Amino acid sequence: MIIAHSPGSLRQAWVALAGLSAVFLFEMLDNSILNVALPTIGRELHASTTQLQWVTGGYGVVFGGLMLVFGALADRSGRRRMMLIGLVLLAVASLATAFVTTANQLIAVRMAMGVAAAMTTPGSMALAFRLFSEDGLRVRAFNLISTVGMVGLAVGPTAGGFVLSFAPWQVLLLINVPIAVLAFIGIRTGIATDDPAELHRDPVDVSGAVLGTATIMLALVAPTFFVEQGTAAWQPWVTTGAAVVAAVLFVVRQRTAKFPMLDLKLVARPLVSSGLAYKGASGLAVAGLGYMVTLQLQLDWGWSPALTAIGMLPQVAVLLLGGVLVSPFVKRVGLENSAWMSSAMVVFGLAVYASLGRLGYGWIALSLVLVSAGMRVVGVVAGTNVMRGLPENRSTIGAALVDTSSQVTTGVGIAATGTILAAMFTGSIATAHWTADQTSQFEAAIMVAGFSLTAAAGALVTWAFLRTRNAARVAEVVAA
Repeated sequence: MIIAHSPGSLRQAWVALAGLSAVFLFEMLDNSILNVALPTIGRELHASTTQLQWVTGGYGVVFGGLMLVFGALADRSGRRRMMLIGLVLLAVASLATAFVTTANQLIAVRMAMGVAAAMTTPGSMALAFRLFSEDGLRVRAFNLISTVGMVGLAVGPTAGGFVLSFAPWQVLLLINVPIAVLAFIGIRTGIATDDPAELHRDPVDVSGAVLGTATIMLALVAPTFFVEQGTAAWQPWVTTGAAVVAAVLFVVRQRTAKFPMLDLKLVARPLVSSGLAYKGASGLAVAGLGYMVTLQLQLDWGWSPALTAIGMLPQVAVLLLGGVLVSPFVKRVGLENSAWMSSAMVVFGLAVYASLGRLGYGWIALSLVLVSAGMRVVGVVAGTNVMRGLPENRSTIGAALVDTSSQVTTGVGIAATGTILAAMFTGSIATAHWTADQTSQFEAAIMVAGFSLTAAAGALVTWAFLRTRNAARVAEVVAA
């Protein structure tokens, strides 16, 4: 039976939440479970290094680049409808994996999955937000959905390795078919058809959509070029310049269009802009920390991949088990306070690593715990605050903005770290035995990169905090 009213508890909406959780599970599970199969895929499909990169990278670029476009379309045509179409595409694209015979065919399939993810992921947050009318239930719903996704992220590599021991790699993508079916049934059955009053009928800003998509895709590709080709190559700089030009043209278009794809006045609202800044700071710190810790444990300390996975367990444990503390914490301190406090914890954890991580694993474990705990909270409350600050007919593009900010800053965090390492480390970083000078260079580069990301993330958090605090003071003056 379709729920046509606002549920009074999560239990009353369990069918819908099961469907929405399955969508987020697909997003978190998809890349993590496939990474372990890349060597096998490379051998069987005779794929080059570049082709293997695009098996995962193509998905991410399409996913990140199209979220705003599909978010805007969903706010016009219906979030539930867009979600269901995306799930059908996901199932069809996943089934196509069984017929793949070349690396380029697999890349095309992965890009189709990226389109499906762009159609479904922002809608899962928007539909969960609109499903409930009370902020406490919204936070609990977001927390439940994100917990399911974190399970997928955590078990993906292990599950993928286990499956590969007795089944072909195609099974890792075919698993998306039952997930898509479960999500389709849950959303089709548990969520009512979109209320026309909560949609809008503004004409589609085609120019804005093209410029926005180009900006995000170029911004996601540029970090990859910096890491792979280095700062001496021309491709990273040309791509970055093109991204900047596209971004400027996009802003100009949105400020002058009668019906912009993204109303910048809405983005400038305190709850929206601060929520995006908090989410961006978290993405920047988490990506940079994960990249640096993995390199340090394996290349500097000589840990095996298996031992490195064990070393990352504090992060996994907090992401999986920390969900039980999110709702009580938010209830105690409030949405606005929990946003800045959790973001500050992420920044502090990164600062701990930058200053003390080279001194022993205990400091690395502490930084992983702090960053993961902060990310666990900010991942829930930042999105809630963004959509609280937007009109009902702009909720899906708001969710898309949250995901896009995380995608872009994640790429920037990895690129900044890789660029600093390339500039300060002489020789090949992948060599088996480093000299004493190379070890010192690596540790210095890690410290510089860590403090650089800490400063950038801290600036975002500080700006967001002041933004909401000043807005609150203005509101108090007006009310008085």
